[in-house]
Amino acid sequence: MIRNTLALLRDFKRLRTIAGILMRYGWSDVARRLGKGSIIAWTGKALSSKTSQEMMTLPSAVRARLALQELGPTFVKLGQVLATRPDIFPPEWVDEFAKLQDQVPPVALSELMPDLEAALGNSPFIIFREFEAVPIAGASIAQVHLARLHDGTRVVVKIRRPNVTARIEADLRLLAQLARLIELEFAEAARFRPTEIVSQFSKSLLRELDLAMEGRNTERFAQNFSTDPNVSFARIHWDYTSERILVMDHIDGIPANELERASAAGLDLKRLADLGASTVLKMVLIDGFFHADPHPGNIFFLQDNRLAIIDCGMVGRVTMERRGQIADMLAALVSRDIETLREILIQWAGDSGQEELHIDESRLSADIDEFISSYESAPLKHMRFSVLLNDLTSIMRENQLAVPPDLTMLFKALVTLEGLGRQLDPDFQIVGHLTPIVKKIIIDRYRPGALLKRGRRGLTRAMSAASGLPGDISQLLRAGARGRLKLNLDLKRLDHFGHQLDHSTNRLTMALISAALIVGSSIVMTVKGGPTLFGLPAFGFMGFFLAFLIGIGLVISIWRSGRD
Repeated sequence: MIRNTLALLRDFKRLRTIAGILMRYGWSDVARRLGKGSIIAWTGKALSSKTSQEMMTLPSAVRARLALQELGPTFVKLGQVLATRPDIFPPEWVDEFAKLQDQVPPVALSELMPDLEAALGNSPFIIFREFEAVPIAGASIAQVHLARLHDGTRVVVKIRRPNVTARIEADLRLLAQLARLIELEFAEAARFRPTEIVSQFSKSLLRELDLAMEGRNTERFAQNFSTDPNVSFARIHWDYTSERILVMDHIDGIPANELERASAAGLDLKRLADLGASTVLKMVLIDGFFHADPHPGNIFFLQDNRLAIIDCGMVGRVTMERRGQIADMLAALVSRDIETLREILIQWAGDSGQEELHIDESRLSADIDEFISSYESAPLKHMRFSVLLNDLTSIMRENQLAVPPDLTMLFKALVTLEGLGRQLDPDFQIVGHLTPIVKKIIIDRYRPGALLKRGRRGLTRAMSAASGLPGDISQLLRAGARGRLKLNLDLKRLDHFGHQLDHSTNRLTMALISAALIVGSSIVMTVKGGPTLFGLPAFGFMGFFLAFLIGIGLVISIWRSGRD
């Protein structure tokens, strides 16, 4: 408790702001329950923020979205991630989180200039032949300026906002603490492993802060599509690129959200929708490395009905095993294979980190059977992926199953792609594009070459394990003979006991400090001279007062632990 409180004191100013915003939007009960007398609850009460009656008439999901929007870029991006978790939140919450926009006012060039000069080694007006002071786009992490190299090449310069790293790191520390409190206070939320969600979110967000990483991602996509003339990515200029700045070719195209302009230019929107689907599905199911945010602002239409994709900071990875599971899931839907679909959902829940799965398999099978029956008369190509995904995740939520984090990012990308495709072509169906790729994956899995490769790999592992077995047994016997044999047990039921012991130790420590203050203050009271307070030696008075506060805190802590 003391260690966590000291960690929170480090970011006290930001914590005070967060608590105030939560209370203003009607979440004071959450802050109090999470804090239970700790610094979080105390901070919220100290602000005395009042929630207006008008605010309380809004639905909870709307108030949550408004709070996240005001909390800033870290929480906006967190909300966007939570929008990919229909297994945790009901549809109305997911819809609200999806409305969060990562748009902030641009920073003046004068504020950016120190970072620009440090990253480039000189003024941008010297490094570039032309440099536009007014940005053309901006988000919470970076903003984009147009420029021209001395050889005449038009480029865009993406520069990270000043001080954004420190702000995001502080928010991530507080989120990590918040996730730990949620796991302790909300037993029903612990199965979703909020600490794991925050950990993965933190890694992803910190990678986005590294603009050089975005450049490497862009080059990897360009290499994967080097043989496809219909898809292109910006060329990175590494002589100017670093962690804080990214310089790449300017793409002269029509943004995918300007459909009227694209139609006026004579582009075939239906063909572009099909091309976009083929591109993202190749990333996901063939390459296993995909753009995790293919929204219209990140896709440009080029002449001759070609595509260009930008903003490759957020990417996802899909293992070969996961690709096979997706193929098996769709095949199970077509063949009405309830057993296979149930096994896949249970396996996904295990992959999400759920260590104890309390599953009513008969109920799960009945839910899956009802789900499959609802799609029985509809051809696969006519299914809407977003609706299908929502139904699947509803089944998982109702059966206490969680979706693995890597799949949530994948599902978000596919749902975003389907939304864009339907804007371009009202008859667009992403599941129809999935079918031939899924068939190819299943067929390739059982080709003689693939079977031989898996058999060789399995035989190699078996032989390696067999050859190492005598050595492992010998090492085990030697350890036993020397009395060094160890047995590690992971007993989850003792976790609560460990927390109680930790709290008890903290209380004992504070009691000793209080006793020391009382003894020391008593000695100081007998010494004449020095500053006084209310006619008493000031240091002695302050020691007694501090001991009194600690004593009150101990009494409250002991009372609450007994009540719990």
